[in-house]
Amino acid sequence: MLGGFAGYLARRVLRLVVSLIAVSIITFTLLQLAPGNFADLQRISSGATTIGSAGTEDVMAAFESRYGADIPPWKQYLIFMKGALTWDFGPSYKYPHLEIQEIIAKAFPISATLAILSVALALLIALPVGVYAALRQNSAADHVAMFLVTLGHALPGFLSAAFLVLLFTATLHVLPSSGWEGPRNLIMPVLALAIGPAAVLARYVRSSMLETLREEYVTAALAKGGPRRTVIVRHALRNSLIPLVTVVGPLLASLMTGTVFIEALFRIPGLGLYFATAAASRDMPLLMGSTLFFAVILMVTNLVVDLIYGVLDPRIRAEGGWGQRRPRRASQQESTQVL
Repeated sequence: MLGGFAGYLARRVLRLVVSLIAVSIITFTLLQLAPGNFADLQRISSGATTIGSAGTEDVMAAFESRYGADIPPWKQYLIFMKGALTWDFGPSYKYPHLEIQEIIAKAFPISATLAILSVALALLIALPVGVYAALRQNSAADHVAMFLVTLGHALPGFLSAAFLVLLFTATLHVLPSSGWEGPRNLIMPVLALAIGPAAVLARYVRSSMLETLREEYVTAALAKGGPRRTVIVRHALRNSLIPLVTVVGPLLASLMTGTVFIEALFRIPGLGLYFATAAASRDMPLLMGSTLFFAVILMVTNLVVDLIYGVLDPRIRAEGGWGQRRPRRASQQESTQVL
C-alpha cells in the first residue's frame, strides 16, 4: 500500500510541476503579446513624451540590468523562472522599493484571512439550510430555501458587495466602506465572499443528505425505534459531510486566489488588490509572481484534498491505484462453500 501511495503521489507532483510550467509559459506569452508596457503607461498617465520620472527610469534600468535589453523573450522567461525557483522574483515596477516575494508575504495573509472566514461563514449558513431542506423535501420550506440558494448562487460577488455598501454604509452608516483597520472592516467583504459559496455548499449538503437518508442503514436505524434526531446527526449527517471535503478545499483555494474584485472594491491591501494594480499598470514581474503563486496554492490544495478524500473513502484509493491490495487466497473451506 505504501509503495502504491508513493507512486500515486509522485505522479500527482509531476503533473503539478508540468501544469505550473504551462501556466508560467502561457502567462509570460500573454504579457509579451499585450499592447503597451509599464513605461508607456507611465508616459500616458503623466502626459509626457518621455518616461518623465526618475523613479520610472530607475525601475526600467533595474529591469534591464536583470533581464538585459537585447535578450530575447525566451531567455527572459528562463531568467525569471530561475529566480522563481529560488523565491527571488525581483523588484516590482509599480512598487520599486519592494521585492515581489515581500509583497506576496505581506499581502497573501490578508487574502487568506478573508477566504478562511468566508468559507467558515458559508459552512455555518449552508449546513443548517441544506439539512433543513433535505428533511422537508418538496415542501414549501424546501422550495423557498432552494429559491434563495439559487438566487445567492446567481448573484456575482461584486454585485453583492455593492448592495452591502449601499445598505450598511450609504443608508445605515454603521460600517466603513473600505480599509483594513479592524474587525468592522471584515464584515462586508466576508459577507460578500460567503454568499455564493454558501449557496453552492447548501445544494451539496441537501443532495448528499437526501442520498444518505435513503440508505438502508439509516432506514434500519429509524425502524428500530432510535431517536430521529440521533439517527440524523450520528449517521445521516456525518456520512453526508464526506463529499464536502472535495468541495470545501478547492473552494477555499479559489477564494484565496479570487478576491481581486472584493479587495479592489473595499480597498483591502491583499494580494488581489496588488494583482489588479499590476494588471492595470503592466507590472510584469508582479503579475508573473502573483499568478504563479496563485497557481501553486490552487494546485497544492487540490492535491491535499484528493489525498484526504482518498483516506476517507477506500474506493478513491482503489481508483487512484494507491490503496490496492493483493487479493488474498481463498481458504479450502471457502473454496468448498463456493463449489
